[in-house]
Amino acid sequence: MNRPTDSSASRAPATTRARRTGAKRIAGHAQALSRGLGVLEYLASTPGGATLTALAAALQLPAPTAHRLLATLEDAGYVQAGDDGRFRIGVRAYRVGSAFLEHRNLVAEALPRLERLMESSGETANLAVIENGAAVFVAQVPCRELMRMNARLGARAPLHASGVGKAMLAAMPVRDADALVGRGPLARYTERTLVSRPALAEALARSAERGYAIDDEEHAAGLRCVASAIADEAGRPWAAVSLAGPTSRLPQDRLAELGERVRAAARDITAALGGMPAPSRGKEPR
Repeated sequence: MNRPTDSSASRAPATTRARRTGAKRIAGHAQALSRGLGVLEYLASTPGGATLTALAAALQLPAPTAHRLLATLEDAGYVQAGDDGRFRIGVRAYRVGSAFLEHRNLVAEALPRLERLMESSGETANLAVIENGAAVFVAQVPCRELMRMNARLGARAPLHASGVGKAMLAAMPVRDADALVGRGPLARYTERTLVSRPALAEALARSAERGYAIDDEEHAAGLRCVASAIADEAGRPWAAVSLAGPTSRLPQDRLAELGERVRAAARDITAALGGMPAPSRGKEPR
């Protein structure tokens, strides 16, 4: 004859096992997350990146574990694998880190300087940030001329074909700039848009050398722009200030003067926000 079964007692061991399994799973996920963050912190503090062997040794991780973590982070865009066998911080990690500064008082610090730029130059002054592979306008002080550049706040501009975009690309390591621009064809907006990668690279190198970028009718026919990047605490560009107007009022022989004006404004905003000048192009920020 079968004995009566206490259903609550029979369920208890299964429930306990489930709880233990769930706790182990959570602990495993937490450990993986902690290790992944450790990988990012190590790469962020290692100029030039690190090999799998060096990273595993530094973090005291088994090589297969380090490889899995790097592969996962690379798939998500937080890590980049170089042709030299080294791993570096990826563009997505750069965007996450820059988000901290985007909530600071950028516009409040920039507006007085934008107003002075407009007054001294007679042209429209703009402020833009990097967001999802584009330059996004977040503030503007329009000039008093009837014929002027108007950018709707929140409007996006291509990085390779705008003054603010080129200024930010020129102020970051070449590898990061290449990753942001992407590997696909460069979109053409006017007959003067730089759609050749060698031509764009040469223009960015010149921009980095002089400290400001020029959009010479590359995004809109008849419009010129000069811009300079604003850097964060690590010297990484995350915003840019610009002056823009019609080619009739921004002739070639005036661009150097305006370039120095925006460069000085960007430098002042960088300092006001606790940032530091960007390192020489091609070098990794420390």
